[in-house]
Amino acid sequence: MAQLFEFQRGSLRVVIERADDDTVRLLHFSSLPYADLPARHSGQALIEIQISGENHADHHAKKYTGTMPGTRLRFVDLREIALPDGCRIEIDLTDAATGLFVTYHMQLFDRIPVARVWATLVNRGALPLTLTFVSTFALWGLTRETPAAWAQNAILHIPYHTWCSEAQWRSASLPDLGLTALHEFSLNRVAYASTGSMSSSEFLPMAVLENSASQQTLFWQIEHNGSWYWEMGDKQRELYLRVCGPTEREGHWCKHLLPGQVFETVTVAVGSIQGTIEQAVQALNRYRRQIRRLAPDQRSLPIIFNDYMNCLMGDPTTEKLLPLIEKAGALGCEIFCIDAGWHGDGAWWDSVGEWLPSARRFPNGLVEVTNAIRTQGMIPGLWLEIEVMGQHSALAAQMPDECFFMRHGRRVIDNGRYQLDFRHPQVLAHANRVIDALIRDYGVGYFKVDYNIDAGIGTEVSADSAGDGLLAHNRAYLAWLDDVLRRYPDLIIETCASGGMRMDWALLTRASLQSSSDQMDYRHTARIVAAIGTALPPEQCANWVYPLASDSREGVIFNLVNGMLMRIHLSGQLDRLSDEMVSLVHDGLDFYRQMRASIPDADLIFPLGLPTASSTWLCLGLLSASRAWLAVWRLDSDDEICHIELPFLRGASSHVAAAFPSDALPDIAVEGHQARVRLPEPYSARVFVFEMDAPQDRA
Repeated sequence: MAQLFEFQRGSLRVVIERADDDTVRLLHFSSLPYADLPARHSGQALIEIQISGENHADHHAKKYTGTMPGTRLRFVDLREIALPDGCRIEIDLTDAATGLFVTYHMQLFDRIPVARVWATLVNRGALPLTLTFVSTFALWGLTRETPAAWAQNAILHIPYHTWCSEAQWRSASLPDLGLTALHEFSLNRVAYASTGSMSSSEFLPMAVLENSASQQTLFWQIEHNGSWYWEMGDKQRELYLRVCGPTEREGHWCKHLLPGQVFETVTVAVGSIQGTIEQAVQALNRYRRQIRRLAPDQRSLPIIFNDYMNCLMGDPTTEKLLPLIEKAGALGCEIFCIDAGWHGDGAWWDSVGEWLPSARRFPNGLVEVTNAIRTQGMIPGLWLEIEVMGQHSALAAQMPDECFFMRHGRRVIDNGRYQLDFRHPQVLAHANRVIDALIRDYGVGYFKVDYNIDAGIGTEVSADSAGDGLLAHNRAYLAWLDDVLRRYPDLIIETCASGGMRMDWALLTRASLQSSSDQMDYRHTARIVAAIGTALPPEQCANWVYPLASDSREGVIFNLVNGMLMRIHLSGQLDRLSDEMVSLVHDGLDFYRQMRASIPDADLIFPLGLPTASSTWLCLGLLSASRAWLAVWRLDSDDEICHIELPFLRGASSHVAAAFPSDALPDIAVEGHQARVRLPEPYSARVFVFEMDAPQDRA
C-alpha cells in the first residue's frame, strides 16, 4: 500500500509518496494544503539520473524525462533530522541493477518557505558508472491545482542578466516561449543554461513561475559558480521542472564513478508561496540571509570609496591617490579600495599574475598610500584578479601546464589571460602567498576579487570531461575562499566579475558583498539598482555612486540615490567637484549613515513592479515593521508626476518623516495608500522616509 510522508515548516508543505512498487515521488511542494488531485504521474521520479549505456525510457527529445536508472530507483529509508532552524529530510534510494545508491537531502526552515536541496550518489556496484545527467530538484505538476490550464495561467519570469545590463527581468506565458498544449505532451521545453566559468553572464541562476489562477508562485535559484541548467516541460498534460548543475549536453559534463566513489550534486533552493514575485523575492532574501557566512560589515555597511569608476579607471598613482584619500576621509568613508592598475607599470592587462606593487606608480612604495588611508581612519583595500594570469606574465611561463585550464593539449586563453586551476597545490600556494603578503606588508583589510574572463566549458586535466574539471575547480576555489576567511576572519571580500557576471549563491554565501554592475552611466545604473535586489539582499549589494564634475545638482542627487538603499561604492571625480557639490555628497552620506542600520533587516519592495525596457519611472523600497524608505527615479518620462501605490500604508497611521535631499519633502503628497511624487526634471531622483504607527506584518 502506498505511504505518504508529509512535512510542513512555516507555510511550505511537502508531501513525498512511497508507492506500492517502492518508487518515490515528490507529490506536493506548495504553500497550499495537499489535496489528492487526479494526477497521471507514471514515470515521475524524485531524482532524474542518466548513466551512459542505459536506456532513456521515454519519447523525450532533449528533455530530461524517463532517465535510467533515475526511474528505476527504489525506496530504502527516510529520516527526518531535527535542526535548530528546521529539519532535514533524507531519503535513501537504490538501483538494484547497477548498485547506485542515492541519498536525497531536503532542508526545510521554520519560518522561510524555501527548501534547500542536494543529493549524494555512491557507486556500490562492482562496475564503473558514467553519470551524464543528475537533477538536483525534480517536480511534477507545477500547476496541479489547475492542471489543464497551464498554458493560460502560468507566467514565467526570467532574469536576463549581462554586462552593464544586470537583472533585467522579462515575463512571458509558456506558449509565448514556445511550449504549447496541443497534445498529451510535447517534445519542446523551456530551458535556460549557463556554460562556463561566468555563472550569470546571460541569466541569473534563478527564475519565478507564477500561476495567475491559484496565486501560487514557485521560485528557485541554483547555488553554483559554474555551469548550470534548468528546464520546464510538459508530459501527460502536466508541467514539470528540472533544476541542476552541469549536464553532458549543455555543460560538457560527465563523471566516471568508480566503485566506492561519491558524487554530490550542485545545491539548489526552491520555494513556494501564495503571493507575488515581490513576496517570492522577500522569501528568497530571508533564506539567503540564513545560509550565508555571518560578516560584521553586512550589519555596519561601511561606505567604500573605490578609485575606478569614472575616476582613475585602472591608472592609480601616489600623486593621484593622495588627494582622493583626503577627500574620501573628509566625507567619512570607512574603506578605501585601490582598484586595478596598482600592480603594473604600464599596460598591464595581459601580464597580470604576480600581484606586486608597481615601483613606477608608487615611487615611495605602496605602503605610503596604504598608510595614508589608515591615517584617514579608513581600511585599505586592493583590487585583485587572483584566478587568472596574463599570457605574457613571467610567472605564467614558469608554472607547469597542469596549473592552468587545458583543452586539446593547449592552455585555454581568454581575453589575454590563462585560467588558473585551483585544484593544483602550486596554484593554492601562489594564491595564499599573494593574500598573505598583501595583508602582512600593507595591512589590506578588503579585497575586491574581480574576474574578467570566461574559461569556457572547463579543463581536461585530471578530469573525466571538461565540465567535470570545471566543476571540481569551482569547488576547489570555494574551498580556498573558505580557508582564507578562516585564517583572516575580519577580512572583507567583495566578489566581482565584470560587475555582476558571477552573481551566484555559491560565492555569495562566502563574500561579504557583490559589485552589482560595471555600468558607467548613472542614468542606466538606476534601472539595474531598481531590480538587482532580486538576486541578493540589499546589505550585500554594492552600487556605484560616481558624481562627476560636469553634473548638475540633480545629477549628483541621482547618483547618490542609486546607492542609498543598499551598499555605497563611492567613486567619480571628488577632487574636481565644486564645494557646493561636495557638500551635497556629504549630506547624502550623512543621510545614508542615519538609515543604514535598518537595511540588513528590511524587506525589498517594488511598488511600480520590476523595471522593463520601457519604464520611464522607477521605484524601489525598503520595508521594516515601523518604517519604510522609498527611492523614486524619473528617467526620460514626459510626465513630471508619478502615482505610486503603497499597500504597506493600508490601515496604518503614517507620515513622511524625512527625505533626501532635505528640501525634497514638497515633492511628495500621500493620500491613503497612494503617493503622488512630482519631479520636475528628467533624470532626477529622491528618497523618502515613512514613519508608521501601526506595525507591519512581514511574515
